[in-house]
Amino acid sequence: MSRHDTVFERVTPSRSTIANALAETRASAFWIDDARDQHEAHPSLQESIVADLVVVGGGYTGLWTALLAKERNPALRVVLLEGESVGWAASGRNGGFCEASLTHGEENGRTRWPEEMETLNRLGLENLQDIEDAVARYGIDCDFERTGILSVAVEPHELEWLSEWDEESDSHIHLDEAAVQAEVASPTYLGAVWEKESTALVHPAKLAFGLARVITELGVTIYEHSAVRSIEDAPGGVEIRTAHGRVHTKQAVLATNVFPSLLKRNALMTIPIYDYVLMTEPLSAEQLESIGWTNRQGISDMANQFHYYRMSKDNRILFGGYDAIYNAGGKVKPEYEERPESFEKLASHFFTTFPQLEGLRFSHKWAGAIDASTRFCAFYGLARKGHVAYASGFTGLGVGSARFAANVMLDLLNGEVTERTSLKMVKDRPLPFPPEPVATIGINMTRWSLDRSDHNEGKRNLLLKTMDAMGVGFAS
Repeated sequence: MSRHDTVFERVTPSRSTIANALAETRASAFWIDDARDQHEAHPSLQESIVADLVVVGGGYTGLWTALLAKERNPALRVVLLEGESVGWAASGRNGGFCEASLTHGEENGRTRWPEEMETLNRLGLENLQDIEDAVARYGIDCDFERTGILSVAVEPHELEWLSEWDEESDSHIHLDEAAVQAEVASPTYLGAVWEKESTALVHPAKLAFGLARVITELGVTIYEHSAVRSIEDAPGGVEIRTAHGRVHTKQAVLATNVFPSLLKRNALMTIPIYDYVLMTEPLSAEQLESIGWTNRQGISDMANQFHYYRMSKDNRILFGGYDAIYNAGGKVKPEYEERPESFEKLASHFFTTFPQLEGLRFSHKWAGAIDASTRFCAFYGLARKGHVAYASGFTGLGVGSARFAANVMLDLLNGEVTERTSLKMVKDRPLPFPPEPVATIGINMTRWSLDRSDHNEGKRNLLLKTMDAMGVGFAS
């Protein structure tokens, strides 16, 4: 397989440009820092209590589950247990892309559930609209913007991929090189598709903290710093145990995502993939004028190793992605969040994308673990004789689909046959990852193959073609 340099290798900024931009960067998630005054602290569980529903996990999946449960039945006694603080993990660290897709993109969905894609696309758009409506109804100040997303081609072979989108429609438009550069001024752009309805941008931490406020107002009891150690069978339900307390409950929802599953059956169903992010200082009026971007779309390029970026309300640019790092052993550890080579690579790619912004500094750098599944989107199920529901494996697209997952889990717990629970996507389970050390070997071989594909006009080697045939999503 021949190797061709990508645009990010053909055009590189100087080492001094990168060093200066990162010189005073704070190792902290901007979103959480920016919204810290909106986080209301909650006590830890220190006693034995009784509930109708216990939600384990204080990220989007758990927060939406608690909210929807109370909307369905206001009298329900709902308790939410969070091991750290609400929104501290992926829900406070993501890029803020709230997408309609429930399948991690059209191609991934059509490969797996072609007969359901019309329904899945409709349900995804309805779910996104329901999120927008809930944000307005409950007065959640989370900088919600229905801007859509630009999928940009930065290599010539990617233009063919753009042509595979449907013809022009009300929901998306094709942009040639001149048109996309008129939208956002980057010399790397060769063309794009602007999907206008499928994506909103949010302030991730404000959304999490706002949901927490709403559910407490509805009567949900939140306990922070109350990591669940075990789930035991109990008469009429299950008992959830923490270090200093326990809850007897009729039903429970597991919304722990990237963290080790409390169910043995799911021990190998997800792996933690570390994603790295930079946030710039606010752009000046002159800098804003130099890049345009007045429609404030989210942006993603189209390689296997892709970047995603967007504007914040105060005109910073978040720039993340490309490196997706699996650490041998599959653990979630704070030390994995500091990876200078990834931040330097992102800074280099940022100034290749926007050379006119040379001199701009990055105020924040951070990382977080993504709960990757082999089918690249969430899976669902019941355990413990139907008393426990779970959803996990969002693979980086959980901001929007977490709410859909919450509804699925509540349907399953209530034994309801709904359009959601009847989906093959909901009924299917993905292939598990192999145990260590095979997982490390296989994932690193896959990452190498994806990198080679990006350097060979997108052509896939035998390993990737075999994985595509097996339906292993992270190769797609």
